[in-house]
Formats: sequence, structure tokens, C-alpha cells
Amino acid sequence: MNAGAVSRAIREGTNHIATAQRMLPLVSILIPAYNSEAWIADTLQSALAQTWPRTEIIIVDDGSTDQTLQIAKRFVSAKVSVSSQLNQGAATARNSALQKSQGDYIQWLDADDLMAPDKIARQMNVALDCSGKRTLLSGEWGYFLFRPQKAKWAASPLNCELSAVEWLLRKMEQRAFVQTSSWLVSRELTEAAGPWNTQLTADDDGEYFSRVILASDVIRFVPGARIFYRIAGSGSLSYLGRNKRKLESQFRSMELQISHLRMREESERVRSACLKFLQDALLYFYPEQPELVKRCEEIAASLGHRLSVPQMPRKYAWIQRRFGWRVAKASQLYYNKVKLSFQRSLDWALFRLEKQASKWSADDAQPHGKLSTHR
Repeated sequence: MNAGAVSRAIREGTNHIATAQRMLPLVSILIPAYNSEAWIADTLQSALAQTWPRTEIIIVDDGSTDQTLQIAKRFVSAKVSVSSQLNQGAATARNSALQKSQGDYIQWLDADDLMAPDKIARQMNVALDCSGKRTLLSGEWGYFLFRPQKAKWAASPLNCELSAVEWLLRKMEQRAFVQTSSWLVSRELTEAAGPWNTQLTADDDGEYFSRVILASDVIRFVPGARIFYRIAGSGSLSYLGRNKRKLESQFRSMELQISHLRMREESERVRSACLKFLQDALLYFYPEQPELVKRCEEIAASLGHRLSVPQMPRKYAWIQRRFGWRVAKASQLYYNKVKLSFQRSLDWALFRLEKQASKWSADDAQPHGKLSTHR
């Protein structure tokens, strides 16, 4: 049923609204959760607030050791289900949620992120006007710490309609990406891409969505379909630091993404973009992980090119020249952690102040009791 047919059914009267809504595609909102007790309630509220009439919400708790599971269970209803598993990683939790879902479209949502109320509706209105189920839908995303109303929205070269190959070329050449929850994926496209790779502990979303993108006919960007991405700090899955397992996963994800793209198109423009992708990421591994550096060099050789020694950002280059790579990279990591810690502390304080001010305003708006009518 397309958008026009739904609109006509609704215009015919209230008796047809329920029928029209039942004919709409079901969207499954899938949420893997691990130790997210501070945010899971807000995330679920944003999922429940979606204006699209037909949704189901499936939460899979990945062995949390805090109150995440208990908080999520408070939301159980006809449209919200909660299950738990032993800690096996986000990819396994996502695969489990997908197996439990019934939706015609899939909305992935991280347990600490938020959706604008009309996020899904905006994308589904576009989906209903598309002739096939291989159109992949993206949207806007902004990052925040504690105050979503202060989210920062950046322009991106990916915010437009693109073919699959062109999308991945821009990502690799310009270090651009789309946050996981920004996508809305049809069931047909989801099944064509296959499951999440459970062997990856870092950048599993980059590898997964490269398969989704390459299985699509076109990527449509939907303005106003907004996701609020919470910056969690150095304890998040996306933070690499010096964790060898995460660094190995990051390399493996990149290796697979390059392989997926080259299987679709083997051309000089693809080889050039893949080389840029490798060169930009080489600083993750150099010089502490010589085996991973060697493997990057081998991929570059297969592309017909060579990698150059990575360059530290200007403000750390003098440290590298004087004290060496290890000290320079340690300084960079320490500075970034301290900077983020300060930003989080400040934003948390402002968040608390604004929350208290809102409470005071609500209290002031309430009547302070009735005047006595007795004299």
C-alpha cells in the first residue's frame, strides 16, 4: 500500500483509519543493550514516541551487570518485548533481536541514543513512494553528551541521494560515516545483506552496513529524519585506544569493507579510495602494531600502491619528532580523554541545572493551595 492509498483511506473517515493503519508496513525497532541503566528509559521513550502507527520494539540485554534489564522490563507491553542473553557482544544481541522481529522494515537503535518523534514516519513516507524494497534510507544525525537539545549537526557529503558504490567511495575518501541508528532498512534488504559479523568487536557497524549498502539499489537521504547520538566516552565500544583486540577488529572490518567494495567494482577510482581509507587509518596501528601495519601494506600492494608513514596532527608532530611516536600518541590519547572528561563534566552540570530550573518552573506553575472561604 503506497502513501497515496493510505492518505485516501484516512480521508474517507474515522472508520477507515484503523483499517488503513493495519495495512501499513510494520517497523521493528531493535535495541541491543549492555550496562545502559542511565539511558535505556529515555531511549525506549523515544522509540515509543514515534508517530509512525505500526511499530514493535525488541530489546535484547547482552548480560548487563547493572539495572538495564530491570528498567527495560518496566516497559514490556503488547508492542515492547524484552529478552536477555549471556554477554556475547553487540553483534550477537542484534542478530538475536532480528530473529525475533516481524517487521517489514528494520530500525536499529543503540541503547543510549534517541530518535526524533517523526524519524521513522519521515523515512517511511519516502519508502512508501518507492517502487522497490531495495531503496536504503538514511537520515540526519547529531552528537551530544547529556543535552540532546544541544546536539551538533554537521553537514556531510553523504547527505544526498547516491548509488551504493558512490556512497562508499565518499565514505572512504572523505572519512565520512552515518551513525548506525540513522538507517531504515527493508526486510528484503536486511536479508540480502546477511547477519552481523559476531567476530568483530569494533567497527562491526561499518562492515555490516557496507554489505547493506552494496545490496541496495540506491541510498535516499531523508532530511529531518533525526537521530541524537550520545558520545559515551572512553568506555564506549567505538573507542579504540590501545586495546589490541579492538584494533585487530578495526583492521579486519576495514579489510572486509575493502573486499566487499572491490568485489562490486574493480577500478582505479575504487583502488584510490581504498588506499585513502587505509592511509587515514594507519595511524591507529603505527608503530605499536607492526603486524597490522604489515597487513595494511599488503592490502595497499594489492591495490597497486604503497602506504606512506602516517603523520601526527600538527600539535603533536613536535612531540613525535623530539620524543618519538609512542610518547606522541600517548599524549594525543591523554589529551583527548582529558578534554572529553572536562566537556562531559561541564555538560552534566548544565544538564542538572536545566533540569532543576525546569522543575522549579513546573512547581511555580502549580497552585499553592486554595484561599479559605471562611471568615
